[in-house]
Amino acid sequence: MDRNVGFIGLGIMGKPMALNLIKAGYSLTIFDLNQDAVQRVVSAGAAAAGSPREVAEKSEVIITMLPASQHVKSVILGENGVLKGVKKNAVIIDMSSITPDVSREIAVKAAKKGAAMLDAPVSGGEPKAIDGTLAIMVGGREDVFESVSSIFHAVGKDITLVGDNGCGVTAKLANQIIVNLNIAAMSEALVLAAKAGIDIEKMYQAIRSGLAGSAVLDAKVPMILDRNFTAGGSIAINMKDITNVMDTAHEIGVPLPLSSQLLEIFHALKVDGKINDDHGSIVRYYEKLANIEVKKA
Repeated sequence: MDRNVGFIGLGIMGKPMALNLIKAGYSLTIFDLNQDAVQRVVSAGAAAAGSPREVAEKSEVIITMLPASQHVKSVILGENGVLKGVKKNAVIIDMSSITPDVSREIAVKAAKKGAAMLDAPVSGGEPKAIDGTLAIMVGGREDVFESVSSIFHAVGKDITLVGDNGCGVTAKLANQIIVNLNIAAMSEALVLAAKAGIDIEKMYQAIRSGLAGSAVLDAKVPMILDRNFTAGGSIAINMKDITNVMDTAHEIGVPLPLSSQLLEIFHALKVDGKINDDHGSIVRYYEKLANIEVKKA
């Protein structure tokens, strides 16, 4: 696969991913509405484009990393979008977290232009985006997946072809249920322990090697104890994902009582002004209920 890559979406996750592609030797053409982000990546060696269409015209592979389904549809299917300039046999890789239906819709329309589409959402948050060790869940044709595998390995570590178009984003929805409900369960436990008056750091050390241990526990407990809620994965993004979870679940007839409660917790945090904080802020919902703060002894 040619080393001319387009990258659209230079947010918390997209910017470090783009920088890692440059480090891996790819020639990058980029687009984002945030000019500060564009200049940061241009200073690392990328070329800026004036539109998604221009990105597509200059690239054999086009990556999108955007907040939600509507943004991906606008950038790829819009008037000055990727499909207006896409080359025949190009590969579009959407690494956003969107709905399976939208992903499949884009794949069908890309195929009509002679291009292939992969849905390849990621997990791991900003730290793993920075160090290039993201987990990547991919949906699409196996031959297309193999043709761009080196690109995936420039930004990720555990890369899995899950199935056809839409399967990658479906796996990401399942991932988001597990991650966010894990944070909620952890938050309940931390608030209980804090209210009981025990040393939270010692409790964390006592349980982290047992069955309650998890990547979520190790990532979020130190942040909570430091009262650091700077977003690696924001409430806004995760609320969008859980909204997609519930919409998809209702469409196919899957009741998700815990996820529905989690969505209401996110809406409560939004009303409380915490929409742009890290999803570790779920703990602050429980802290407010119990009138206690989880902190170091």
